[in-house]
Amino acid sequence: MAPVLWTSDEIVAATGGRHSGAAFAAGGVSVDSRTLEPGDLFVALEAERDGHAFLEAAFEAGASGALARRAVPGPCIIVDDTLQALTGLGETGRRRARHARRGAVTGSVGKTSVTQAILAGLARVGPAHGSVQSYNNHIGVPLTLARMPPATRRAVFEIGMNHAGELAPLSRLVRPSAVAVTSVGPVHVENFVDGEAGVAAAKAEIFEGLQEGGVAVLPADNRWFGLLAERAGRRGAKVRSFGPGAGADARLERFERSSDGALVTARIDGQPLKFPIRQSGAHWGAMSLCALLMLEAMEVDRPDAVAALSSFEPLDGRGAERRVGIEGGAFTLVDESYNANPISMNAALETLGARSGGARKLVVLTDMLELGDEAGAAHAALAAQIEAAGVDLVYCAGPLMEGLWHALPPSRRGGYARCAGELAPQLVEAIEPGDLVMVKGSKGSKAWTLKAALAAMDGGPADGG
Repeated sequence: MAPVLWTSDEIVAATGGRHSGAAFAAGGVSVDSRTLEPGDLFVALEAERDGHAFLEAAFEAGASGALARRAVPGPCIIVDDTLQALTGLGETGRRRARHARRGAVTGSVGKTSVTQAILAGLARVGPAHGSVQSYNNHIGVPLTLARMPPATRRAVFEIGMNHAGELAPLSRLVRPSAVAVTSVGPVHVENFVDGEAGVAAAKAEIFEGLQEGGVAVLPADNRWFGLLAERAGRRGAKVRSFGPGAGADARLERFERSSDGALVTARIDGQPLKFPIRQSGAHWGAMSLCALLMLEAMEVDRPDAVAALSSFEPLDGRGAERRVGIEGGAFTLVDESYNANPISMNAALETLGARSGGARKLVVLTDMLELGDEAGAAHAALAAQIEAAGVDLVYCAGPLMEGLWHALPPSRRGGYARCAGELAPQLVEAIEPGDLVMVKGSKGSKAWTLKAALAAMDGGPADGG
């Protein structure tokens, strides 16, 4: 069992609940019986599925106790509302790790990778903690806080949103000393009557919990920089900017792709800096500078920050690559399947287009979701980006991608289906040795299933991304 993170008495004090059964100690906190580790506290959330239905499975997996709304056959703390109790546990977790400097990251693209890159830098200089996967919502943020060991010295939290009003309470829960907005773009716009302007205002809610005198790291070349800087200024923040523009504090001067990533040339506060990274995506020039400014704000020396960035590998579903062996040779699979929007799609296609060599380039695309009235035009517009990238064949799935299919010249049409499951067989049939294949789409349109089908061609595990 892991070291004790919470005793049942501490859980009672943090949640206002009451004991049922024997006292216990927990080494971790889980909301999913499938991934629970022995010794964890299991929180029976009532979300899309009622967690109380999985209490038996949780105890069978080794849960030391549960946080539940009713008595269960095992040690538990009974509360009126398990989500509210988890939030209370998270708030107590933040307060007791009183020496921890905390950072928070949001943005339309790149927030998960940037958060993990920052965490890699924090871990080099002392006990560090941070978000796992994309635990960035009203469940994931308090869960991450509840998992934070008291001895933590630095922590970073990813905070996401789909609607206005979601970021502010999560930022106030984290109370960061430094925040970053990686970008603002037309993502989730169907949920905002004023479109992208509404998205920008919602992203600015990240400043609501910023500690007095804190740092706000912002994209200097984004059209909403002025709004973000003004909102950060209201909180008394020190604004630090990144990007290719001449006025950026961290100015990107050059991004040169290499065989195993890229070389970033920049100036930070006028001082020259050059460092390699393992990422080849065009947006990673600016994203690496965002991470550097955040690490600086969290008192990580630049040599440690640069070393962490230089060794940080692409995440699954966000640019990770693998060679897949098939009859007659192998092909290269570029996994961008975790999510998609017009900004990230453009960056991925630009990166693919910059790849040299004679490989046949195939892109496999599923619908980009939550684009509102602009969805049809946004999908059809990909045809020009695909042409610029020199893509040979396009395979696409989904009702929105039908617009792209009709916008493509016949010579680039590889295959189309109404859903990812129907596209998989013809896609697998089409792959040839030497191909360079990129898969990208929104998680809800199941791009990851197409990545899994391609990965399974070599007989290896078809992981779900």
